[in-house]
Amino acid sequence: MKLLARIDELRQRKTIPFKFHREGIQYDGFLLWHEGQVFAYENRCRHIPISLDYGDGHFLSGDEKYIVCQTHGATYEPETGKCISGPCVGARLTILAIEVNGAEIFLKEMS
Repeated sequence: MKLLARIDELRQRKTIPFKFHREGIQYDGFLLWHEGQVFAYENRCRHIPISLDYGDGHFLSGDEKYIVCQTHGATYEPETGKCISGPCVGARLTILAIEVNGAEIFLKEMS
């Protein structure tokens, strides 16, 4: 497993981008702190396969209630990754398997 962050850091920052490998290819992902829970998603809009952020780690709406694609405005539910507004309604962000062990957040191994 790969250590991604500590709970305190995520709680303070709300989102933390990270890189991971799947089948030998590097991808971008991000951690999200939402209503006391930790979520992890692949950083790829479901409308067009581009990053949700502009490389600045900004994934949330102004009120911090939703995940938003900064390019096209697709809006996703934090708890499920489901697109609820924008050009890809009904599609879902790719969930990444994580494990919270004490105060640390780990990405589970991928094949």
